[in-house]
Amino acid sequence: MQVKDCTFLITGAASGLGAATAERLVAAGGNVVLCDMNNSVADHAKRLGDRAAACIADITSAEQMQQAIDEAIVLGGESGLSGVIHCAGVVSVAKLVDRNGNPADLESYAKTININLVGTFNVMRLAAAAMAKNTPNESGERGVIINTASIAAFDGQVGQCAYSASKAGVVGMSLPAARELSRHAIRVMAIAPGVFETPMMSEIPDEAAQALAAAVPFPKRLGKPGEFAQLVEQIITNPMLNGEVIRLDGGIRMQ
Repeated sequence: MQVKDCTFLITGAASGLGAATAERLVAAGGNVVLCDMNNSVADHAKRLGDRAAACIADITSAEQMQQAIDEAIVLGGESGLSGVIHCAGVVSVAKLVDRNGNPADLESYAKTININLVGTFNVMRLAAAAMAKNTPNESGERGVIINTASIAAFDGQVGQCAYSASKAGVVGMSLPAARELSRHAIRVMAIAPGVFETPMMSEIPDEAAQALAAAVPFPKRLGKPGEFAQLVEQIITNPMLNGEVIRLDGGIRMQ
């Protein structure tokens, strides 16, 4: 599969990893539909030009995500929807038992699982149904799904039970989904980013961010969203990348 003249739906596209991915795919000649809950996604799509469109949608809503996919199909014309890069998600931190002896809030845990894991499944199922109807391209492919996991799926920190579990679920879906969708010629991959320069990172103190950067073996810095986008493009264009989770973390192993 090539990026040029293909159409991709990108969730979480208003900023960070999703926004960088949209920029790279448009620069490579692709069409993109930027999907987010943040209204600023429309401004970002406008900056990218005629090859970009925007939609406001909640990844946990079947109806709203179907509308986003339908919009991407229209933008794709005869080629339809060629791929989905799912970057939307939330970070949550809560100890099972806080310093006062109180248990963690169950609703907060369920919300994280619902957005990060159930939301991912929702996007996958609707995108796969749409791409299964595509005419195979010259290499026989109908589409590709790229989900965003996290190194927290493997190296979860204190207070990350909900976040780590949700991202471990994304990892766990990758291989069975790839096996199932192989009959439709649709590939499924996941990227597990380490510590990256995103709006989520801006919420932690500078001292903590510097400590995380120092913990990366090489390069000794936070990852750049453009580096995530570069890997997305490589996954799209390499047909042998399927059913796998790629750590993109500079070699860091969280303690």
